[in-house]
Amino acid sequence: MSATKLDTSGVFSNPSADGSETLLTLPKNTFRVRKNGIDFQTGKPIPDWTEMTVALQSPDDGKNIQCTGVVVGCHGSQSAGYSVSMVFMNLTPQSEATLAQLAVG
Repeated sequence: MSATKLDTSGVFSNPSADGSETLLTLPKNTFRVRKNGIDFQTGKPIPDWTEMTVALQSPDDGKNIQCTGVVVGCHGSQSAGYSVSMVFMNLTPQSEATLAQLAVG
């Protein structure tokens, strides 16, 4: 393979380039903060390994904090709803501190 030949196999393509990344806003008191992420309820299932950006609303001051993470579990049924577990990635120290406050409060 020469240096001028383009890769057309798709192996280096961005997996979220097809618009599969999800943005979700969670109002205060609708999520539970865990050590490395959150748990929340939803009416629709979210596949494992879905990358998501969530805006969490603080119950104290109503400000939003945006976090990016990956769904690591989704269990439930259509009638009862789904419990989703998400692990955060690449949190800033300020975001970690805010999440720690949300976990306590």
